[in-house]
Amino acid sequence: MDLAEKNVFHHKITEALGVNAKDATLSLTFLVVSFTALLIGGVLGLLQGLNRAGLFELPAWFDYYQTLTAHGILLLLVFTTTFAVGYFYAALSHTLGGLLPKVRNMGWIAFGCMVIGVVFVAATIIAGEASVMFTFYPPMQASPWFYIGLVFLVVGIWIAAFGAFINVAHWRKKHKGQHIPLLAFFATGVFVMLVFGSIGVAVEVLTLIPWAFGWKETINVMLSRTLFWSFGHTLVNIWYLTAISAWYVAVPKIIGGKGFSDALTRLVVILLVILNIPGGFHHQIVDPGITESWKFIHVFMSLSIGFPSLMTAFAMFAVFERTGRRKGGKGLLGWFKKLPWGDVRFLAPFIAMAAFIPGGAGGIAQTNNQLNQVVHNSLWVVGHFHLTVGVTVALTFFGISYWLIPYLSKRKFTPQINRLGIIQTILWTVGMLFMAGSMHAVGLLGSPRRTSYTTYGNHQAALSWDPYLIFLAIGGTLLIVAVLLMVYIAVHLMFFAPKGKTEFPIAEQEADAYPAPKWTERWGLTIVLLIAIVAMGYVVPIIEILDVPGSPPFRTW
Repeated sequence: MDLAEKNVFHHKITEALGVNAKDATLSLTFLVVSFTALLIGGVLGLLQGLNRAGLFELPAWFDYYQTLTAHGILLLLVFTTTFAVGYFYAALSHTLGGLLPKVRNMGWIAFGCMVIGVVFVAATIIAGEASVMFTFYPPMQASPWFYIGLVFLVVGIWIAAFGAFINVAHWRKKHKGQHIPLLAFFATGVFVMLVFGSIGVAVEVLTLIPWAFGWKETINVMLSRTLFWSFGHTLVNIWYLTAISAWYVAVPKIIGGKGFSDALTRLVVILLVILNIPGGFHHQIVDPGITESWKFIHVFMSLSIGFPSLMTAFAMFAVFERTGRRKGGKGLLGWFKKLPWGDVRFLAPFIAMAAFIPGGAGGIAQTNNQLNQVVHNSLWVVGHFHLTVGVTVALTFFGISYWLIPYLSKRKFTPQINRLGIIQTILWTVGMLFMAGSMHAVGLLGSPRRTSYTTYGNHQAALSWDPYLIFLAIGGTLLIVAVLLMVYIAVHLMFFAPKGKTEFPIAEQEADAYPAPKWTERWGLTIVLLIAIVAMGYVVPIIEILDVPGSPPFRTW
C-alpha cells in the first residue's frame, strides 16, 4: 500500500468512526464566540457606516471612535482568530485521529485566556478608556487593562498553537515516514505564523503596560509601530493561509474533483510561512525614521507573496477546468458552466477567490511608494481591507461553516439552508461591492479614514464625498442583513437542523500528481529559514530606531 492509498484508507476509517464528541464541543465553542463577534462587530460596522454618511449621530457615551475600535478588534482579531482555532482543531481531530486529552485541555485553557482578554478589552472600550482603534498606536494611551487584555489574547493564541504542535508531533512519531495529512500541514503553517508573527506585538504590549500605568514617562513610538506591523502584516496572511486551506482541500471534493498537486500545495504553505513576516514596512512607507533601503526590502518581501498566490490561482482554476471537463464541459469555457453554482459551499469560496484578484491588485498599489502616498490615510485602505478580509476571508469562512458546523454538531446541511446560504452570499457580495467600491472611489478623492462624519465647514471637496458615503451606508445596511442571516444559519446548524451525518470534505489528489518531497516535512528547516529572513529584515532597522526619543502619552478623546 503506497502513501496515497494509506492516506485514503485512514480518511475512510476516520469517516466511519465519526467526529469525536469532546473535540467537537471544543471547536463549536470557539465558533460560537467567533459568530458572536461577527454579530456584534457587524452591528457596530453598520453604525459606523451610517455615521460616515452623515445619517446617524452616535451617542456621546459610545462615540464613533469607541465604535471603530471595538469593530476592528472584534472582526479583525476575535472573529478571525477564534474561527481559525476552532476550524483547525476540528481539522487536526479529523485528520490525526482525534485530539490528545492534554491538547484538548490546552484548547480549553486557550479559550479561557482569549475570553478573559476579550472581556478586558471590551470593558475598557465601553468605559471610554481605550479609543485607540485596532492598531492602538502610541502615543495615544489606553487603560493598562486594555493592554493586559491583549496579553491574554496572545497567550491564548500561543497555548492553542503549542497544543496543535504537540498533536502533530505525536502523530508523526506514530507514523514515521508518512507525510502529515494536508489539512494538518496547513494548520501547522498557520500556527507557526501565529506564534512567530505575534512575538513582536507581545513585546510591544509588554512595553506599553508600564507606560500606561505611569511607571514610564515616554514610549518609543517608532519602535511600537514597527513591532505592531510585524504582527499586523503577518495576521493578514494568516487569514489568507487559513482560507486557502479550504480552497485546496475541501473545495475540490465539494465540486466532485480532485486536488491538483500535494507537492505544490505544501510548497505554497512553506513559501507563505517563510516569506511573510518581513513585509511590515510596506504598512509604514510614510513613517519617518526608517530608511528607504529597508522599506524597499520589505516592499520586495511583500510582493514576493504574490508568487504562492499565483501558484494558488493556477492550481485552483486547473482543478475547476479538469472537473468541469470530466463532467462534460466542451469548448473553451464549457467547463465553467458545469461547476455546482447552486451549492453555497462552492459559491461562497469561489466569490472569495475572485475577490482576491482586485484585492491583491490593491495591495500591490499600496506597496508602491508613490501610489501609497496617494491612498495611505484615505478610505481607500479601509476599502482594501473590506475587499480582502471582508470578502476573500469572510466568505471562505462562511463557506467552511456550511459543512464544518453540521459535521461537528452531527446534523444535516439541508437544501433549505443551502438556499438561505446562497441568498446570504449574494447579499454579502453586493453589500461589500457597494461598501468597498465606494470606499476605494472616495478614498481617491481624498476622504480620510479613521474620522467621523464632518463637512469641514461645508468645504466643496468634502461635500463631493457625500454621494459615495451614501453608497457606503447602503452597503453597510445590506451587510448587516447578511450578518444576521449568517448568524441564524450558524445557530440553526449547531442546534436545530435535522440530526444526521455531514461529511468533512477532503479531496483526494490526482493519480498522476507528483508526490511531495520528503524535505517538505522538515519543519525545523522551515522555521530556521523563517527566523533567518525575519532577522535579516528586522534586526538592523530595529537597532537603528531604539534610541529614538520617546513621547509622553496623549488622550485624544
